[in-house]
Amino acid sequence: MIYSGKLQLTSHGNRVTYHEITEQIREIVVESKVKDGICVVASPHTTCSVIFEELSYDRNYYGDEYLQVDLNNIMEKLAPRCTTEGQYFHPGPKHIQVGLEEFKGRISPEAFTMLNTDAHLRSTLLGTSETFIIEEGALQIGLVGYIYFIDWDQIRQRNRTCHVKIIGE
Repeated sequence: MIYSGKLQLTSHGNRVTYHEITEQIREIVVESKVKDGICVVASPHTTCSVIFEELSYDRNYYGDEYLQVDLNNIMEKLAPRCTTEGQYFHPGPKHIQVGLEEFKGRISPEAFTMLNTDAHLRSTLLGTSETFIIEEGALQIGLVGYIYFIDWDQIRQRNRTCHVKIIGE
């Protein structure tokens, strides 16, 4: 049996956005009626990641868990936020030109919205999916494991899709 689900998520746009989606994924697993199999949680977006991590009960003033703050701090050292043209090789002039032409009429792109190289690099480093085991109709993620969808793109608020694919019997 193969079962598909989707989550629609909205990012903040002015900082990295974490969506804790564990309960929503559990609900999709129950809906699937799969008792033994796997559950893949994936992002189709090149600036987003899916991770599996412990819930951190302490939060900063923005509501970000301390483990998220720590991850953001590490990522800022590895791939600093892109704030100006030329900070990274990407996006180059041809990429900007193609992007502006390709999306004309569908959205209102502006060149600055493509200054998100840091988000692409962060997504590449952490990956865009996680796979979980399903046994006896339940995700096998332990007591402290939580699933997070991360939007690394801080340029603007965006609607995001998280895909869930369940395979089993």
